[in-house]
Amino acid sequence: MSIRIVIADDQASVREALATMLDLIDDVTVVSTATDGDSAVAAVQAAMSTESLDVVLMDLRMPGTDGIEATRILKGLFPDLPVVVLTTFSDERSILDALGAGARGYLTKDAGRVEIAAALRAAAAGQAVLNPEVQARLLGAVEHSRPPEIPAGLTPREVEVLRAIAAGLSNREIAQQMFVSEATVKTHINNLFAKARLRDRAQAVHFAFTHGLAG
Repeated sequence: MSIRIVIADDQASVREALATMLDLIDDVTVVSTATDGDSAVAAVQAAMSTESLDVVLMDLRMPGTDGIEATRILKGLFPDLPVVVLTTFSDERSILDALGAGARGYLTKDAGRVEIAAALRAAAAGQAVLNPEVQARLLGAVEHSRPPEIPAGLTPREVEVLRAIAAGLSNREIAQQMFVSEATVKTHINNLFAKARLRDRAQAVHFAFTHGLAG
């Protein structure tokens, strides 16, 4: 089954290269491309009105409506549609702003075709995607963050699971680390998502870092 995507990037050379490169992958179909945030929203709306769409690959810094605002708009219109940011910027503020807007993934533009394709597949499957450079930047920022704030109602076990999610661990890896079953891990995740009003693991990562609960 093909993963249908929209690509948004204001640089024509980058946009066209991405479209050509990703269209060569058997299970990826580029539905359309966009030059800025406004056209990205319009392209997604057009695609969703006729056929399904699986992922939006979004540049961050674009004239007019940027990638962060476009992501926020799209998540309001289509809450279940994953957005993966692909940008040259890997600073803490950009990453947190993108995840806070609802992005499910964050990659830097030195990512290769295989890594981008894997991120699109993961995002389409509901998984959060942070490449190693982004993960390292966030973990490094924790060393200079304020003391942890444990939100009311979150249990120590749920905080432990949240920390593991922020570290990039899968449910199976969390279960092995905590010496519990995967079913128990899923229960903890469902509970903390409900309490913190989180939609997915990307939002959980953002929540963990903004509350000093990572690392």
